[in-house]
Amino acid sequence: MAKLTPLHDRILVRRIDEGETVRGGIIIPDTAKEKPQEGEVIAVGSGKKNDKGERQPVDVKEGDRILFGKYAGNEIKIDNEEFLIIREEEVLGILTGAAKSVRKAS
Repeated sequence: MAKLTPLHDRILVRRIDEGETVRGGIIIPDTAKEKPQEGEVIAVGSGKKNDKGERQPVDVKEGDRILFGKYAGNEIKIDNEEFLIIREEEVLGILTGAAKSVRKAS
């Protein structure tokens, strides 16, 4: 697998798909689903430089589960797997205590 290291304050994220059914067992087709706004951090950049030229480290780290905006970032494909590259400022929050998901968004 190719390795991508984001630059500056950018973050490489794999979307997490929480499930395909809703209450009552109704299955929603892929075309009607909204893209998940939750993901796992795969890689982070070294951080943005401040006015003094000092590097400010990114607040998230690899393995963190994060929430981000619906239209955040740029979608990319690496080795037939879809990822999202977002800026640190587009991260809405870090989820703690959330169960790990084995399902990936397609």
